[in-house]
Amino acid sequence: MSIVLDILAAQLNPVVGDINGNLALAREAYAEARERDADLLVLSELFILGYPAEDLVLKPSAVELSMAAVRTLAEETADGPSILIGCPWAEDSKVHNSSVLLQAGKVAGRCDKRELPNYGVFDEKRIFAPGEGAPFVFTLKGVKVGVAICEDIWFDRVPLALKAAGAQMLVVPNGSPWRRTVHEERHSTFSAWRKTGVPYLFVNQVGGQDELVFDGSSYAVDDDGTEHQLLGDFETGTAMVSFDGATGSFQSGPKETLTEGWEAEYRAAVLALGDYVNKNRFPGVVLGMSGGIDSALTAAIAVDALGAERVWCVMMPSKYTSSDSLEDAKACAEMLGCKYDIINIRPGVDALDEMLAGQFAGTKPDTTEENIQSRLRAVTLMALSNKFGQMVVTTGNKSEMAVGYATLYGDMCGGYNALKDFYKTEVFQLARWRNTTIPRGALGPGGEVIPMRIITKPPSAELREDQRDDDSLPPYDVLDDILRGLVELEEDIDDILARGHDVATVRRIEHLLYIAEYKRRQAPPGVKVGGKNFGRDRRYPITNRFRDD
Repeated sequence: MSIVLDILAAQLNPVVGDINGNLALAREAYAEARERDADLLVLSELFILGYPAEDLVLKPSAVELSMAAVRTLAEETADGPSILIGCPWAEDSKVHNSSVLLQAGKVAGRCDKRELPNYGVFDEKRIFAPGEGAPFVFTLKGVKVGVAICEDIWFDRVPLALKAAGAQMLVVPNGSPWRRTVHEERHSTFSAWRKTGVPYLFVNQVGGQDELVFDGSSYAVDDDGTEHQLLGDFETGTAMVSFDGATGSFQSGPKETLTEGWEAEYRAAVLALGDYVNKNRFPGVVLGMSGGIDSALTAAIAVDALGAERVWCVMMPSKYTSSDSLEDAKACAEMLGCKYDIINIRPGVDALDEMLAGQFAGTKPDTTEENIQSRLRAVTLMALSNKFGQMVVTTGNKSEMAVGYATLYGDMCGGYNALKDFYKTEVFQLARWRNTTIPRGALGPGGEVIPMRIITKPPSAELREDQRDDDSLPPYDVLDDILRGLVELEEDIDDILARGHDVATVRRIEHLLYIAEYKRRQAPPGVKVGGKNFGRDRRYPITNRFRDD
């Protein structure tokens, strides 16, 4: 005889710290679960406070108010479906990352996360106590359901304990951030099915949170390994799934298709920037439109995230700005449909030259004068931001951030950087891709949105006469390969040289990488897309004399 458990998986976008707002989202999902005669509503990890809440969890009132909201929600389950909701939970002077079962009008049980991640972007051991005691298994409509929270399913211990306790299926609430390799990692590494054969339901959150972006991509796996892709990526939604306790299998609607490659990376950047702006309640963004590839792609991402009416592009020419750059910046803004203005910084440069003439007497122009131009542009953008409210988005890429080819308090000035984790070669590829496709959910136009001359012309900061990036740096394909070795792979110099690179070039890039750490510490946040981003992932000392000899 089949025993069928009907579950509503809710893939939603909670806001960290917005307990009342997240409670309202949970109530909306619960109303749907009740309407669709679900037996259980599943919400993601730490849903009520938002994930990752970081040190907000150390504030007692944040935890207490989260628990109070969950208890209030529990009262509403007296005559309806059960709920499994993520919440920080304080007990016996410990705070746990918990998933709480609400049933029959009360808090009926609780699962505390046991495998607390403490690597990469995670630092949960300093804010949470691990779960202890017997694994959490509850019975609903005759089905024994085990609960494993996010990291619990990456290792053997919890799934094996749940299987031994009689669990017929696992519910796995997640706050699993996206990165390029995440789908392969989830589907090939998770231990629940690979190690135990116990079916599981993976429910993930979606949305941007500071430097992280969550893709959702909720799915289920039968006891024989058959996968059911319940919901898509980078979008909110709900899905009904039925579990048959007799066959160990799930039944669901049509299988969703996940995005891959450049589309996934672009959608991640769009969602991250859009949520950062909207969750922090900015009316829109303003950015310096230089006529170069980085600002053009940033503008495209901003328009796709926010709509053209909320994006303001400002060209700030100096005496070194080429006519091509002026034409290309205007053409790109027009293609995207956003507001475009020109503010000439030359009077400001002349004023500073006059101010500093006495102190600079007898010296030759160098990067000092170049940086003055960059910093005047930053002052201009910040003035517009202060006056009208739009957030400044900065436009530097990972290659520039790595070697310090960016001006502190200049082109690094801003509230967010959509390209922070994209190398320069990836910026070019992403721009070419966007010109051929309208990503799902994008608010911008189709067709060519970045003029081809922006993509094909040699990159230049245009801070001195006839300047080109390759005057100061190796070609970007060479630079980026060296940087991937040093940053992502933590390779030794010998490993990089074995790929045919010049020894003097590699050592110079290593030196530039290390001495630019102080700049990166002061850079704005930006979305993580790769294996190791500057910020949460890579934490090198600023004062550092190490070189790989």
